[in-house]
Amino acid sequence: MKLWELFVIAVGLSADAFAVSICKGLSVQKLRSENTLITGLYFGGFQALMPLIGFWLGSSFSSMIVKLDHWIAFILLGIIGFNMIKESRENAEKVEGSFCFGSMLPLAIATSIDALAVGITLAFLKVNIISAISLIGTTTFILSCLGVIIGNKFGGKYKSKAELAGGIVLILMGIKILFEHTLM
Repeated sequence: MKLWELFVIAVGLSADAFAVSICKGLSVQKLRSENTLITGLYFGGFQALMPLIGFWLGSSFSSMIVKLDHWIAFILLGIIGFNMIKESRENAEKVEGSFCFGSMLPLAIATSIDALAVGITLAFLKVNIISAISLIGTTTFILSCLGVIIGNKFGGKYKSKAELAGGIVLILMGIKILFEHTLM
């Protein structure tokens, strides 16, 4: 998998965290730099951790299903993508304005579950996982920090657009993987 493809996946995975970060920015009157950094660290950290866990799980049983790996990647990325598109069409839920551990941990886990499934996919594609999780974590960190700032400045009009774009990107990457393995 090429670097630009990993970057596209990283941006797609970051869409949920970006959308929630916008809501976090909306939830505070006076934004402080530590609010932005806390959000970026939680979301970026979990977006890096979850694919690593998924990669380990996928590597554990990849030799048993190597003939189906492209179909698994296509199905997982498609399900994640369609779910993100569906969520982009639903009413926004209220996000708590606190940046404490009890508030941030559930959000970080919830926004990174899809990265776990992508990690499984990366194991089948024989990707350098350290490079992949570094790129995914860094991309999510940056976009989450930007999301908090944008949410605080401009409001919630970008949340659903970010989720929609992220879902489309993941579906297209799944289709690309499927075509590469079935047509070549």
